Amino acid sequence: MCDKNQAAAPHCEALSRRQPALRMVPLPADLNPAGDVFGGWIMSMVDIAGSIPARRRARSRVATVAVNSFVFRQPVYVGDLVSFYAEVVAVGRTSITVDVEVFVERDPEDLVALKVTEAKLTYVALDRHGDKRAVPDE
Repeated sequence: MCDKNQAAAPHCEALSRRQPALRMVPLPADLNPAGDVFGGWIMSMVDIAGSIPARRRARSRVATVAVNSFVFRQPVYVGDLVSFYAEVVAVGRTSITVDVEVFVERDPEDLVALKVTEAKLTYVALDRHGDKRAVPDE
């Protein structure tokens, strides 16, 4: 799939073994004035992607309580296939920390895969009334 591009090969190998939490294609309405995909759109999708494994681990609703880090490495363009890979990296009494890596696939004729963003977010488990609750043991 990606072996055509040497720089993309390590990313392609890692991507082929993992299942994305979320996959999207940005549209023209998602552009900033410079013509790239708006960083806020990416941040929103990262938050959604991160909440998926957090919710599964909490076995309940979760709320974002912190964006611990967020790094934009490359621009995202309309038409890129954007994949959000999310993994729980820490569990506290009521909190769950998730790493999210964002990759794009572009130029289907000569496929290139690039890591464009990485983030770490912390979620808190909530009960049905919206109050913090303990994260259950696995």
